[in-house]
Amino acid sequence: MGTFYTLIVYVHVVSAVVSVGPLVVLFPLIRKMRTASAGEESMLLSLFKWTIRFVMHAGHVLVVTGVLLLIFGPWPWYTSWVIVTVGVMMLSIVFLASGFSKVLSRFPDEPENRDGLLRTLKETAWRYILLLLVMLYLMVAKPSFW
Repeated sequence: MGTFYTLIVYVHVVSAVVSVGPLVVLFPLIRKMRTASAGEESMLLSLFKWTIRFVMHAGHVLVVTGVLLLIFGPWPWYTSWVIVTVGVMMLSIVFLASGFSKVLSRFPDEPENRDGLLRTLKETAWRYILLLLVMLYLMVAKPSFW
């Protein structure tokens, strides 16, 4: 493997870590939001949204480097683990785009439903982490499905 390919692999792995790692911050934020005042809640919601945006941009780097790895690497596009990974990635993109934003936008309108919204945020975070871990497994194990 050449230095260029190795560099792309390195950036790909770092972006995978960066796209999963910050999500663990969401759980203490959710716990803190349960007892936060209105001002604190606003700040915590901003931090939550920033974290989601950060993860999303790390995902962009992940996708670009993944495409470069397929272009310059030994695996063809039609390899089963690549196709399944892309499918899970599409699912996670839709999930990230709609799953968090729908719930976060409801906070100002539904203060009486704070506990339900926080529960939904926690469940959404766990689902998204699970999707990312499935993709991580596919990229590391490279299983053959057909």
